[in-house]
Amino acid sequence: MASPRLPLLLRLAPLVLLCLCLSPVCAAGRVPVSVYYETLCPFCSAFVVNDLARIFHDGVSSIADLRLVPFGNGRVSADGSITCQHGEGECQLNAIEACVIRLWPNAEQHFPFVQCVEHLALTRKWDAWQSCFQETGLASQPVIDCYNSGYGRQLELQNAAETNALQPPHQFVPWVVVNGKPLGEDYMNFEAYICSVYDGKLPEACKGKHLAIAQHTRASGGDKVCPVSKIIS
Repeated sequence: MASPRLPLLLRLAPLVLLCLCLSPVCAAGRVPVSVYYETLCPFCSAFVVNDLARIFHDGVSSIADLRLVPFGNGRVSADGSITCQHGEGECQLNAIEACVIRLWPNAEQHFPFVQCVEHLALTRKWDAWQSCFQETGLASQPVIDCYNSGYGRQLELQNAAETNALQPPHQFVPWVVVNGKPLGEDYMNFEAYICSVYDGKLPEACKGKHLAIAQHTRASGGDKVCPVSKIIS
């Protein structure tokens, strides 16, 4: 027998959605932010841990629609095999993080796990990545199943196709795109770009961010990236 509450819930659903969309964020629409990276590039790890994590604490995440795309500078051969810039370990972690992102699509849920793994990568302890399940409270078995079934590899092929289709093509990682605009070497100034294009009430952290773009139009990122051409065995 159908629950007597169902018709009431269905009648209330449009009202609930309307109330939710009265918020400034819903009215203005979040700014799309895509981060193309690879798990063992030290500059990607540092960006995730030290810079990207900040938006979840200063309120900028509330106006950003963050997408993480782990693949980076890998290569896909004609037979579908994947070669990663920093070896097989990176291929494994790329697939693991892709599985976590797919299983928990909300950035508020999957980002802590990604941050945990990237922190381990920074300290050269990435092989302890499974400890991040306990640290973040995410269930390990769905992720292990995703990886062992080969679905993680399929996700990586999808990420490879998206990364390789970027226009203009990415030249290095991390490669950050805000509202369709690739930031290039100025990627560490990403919060200022988010704040500058958001058409709504800005969080407190955005105050003065527009000045950062004018004063620092180019970041000294040339030595803080992993370039496309170099494959490290």
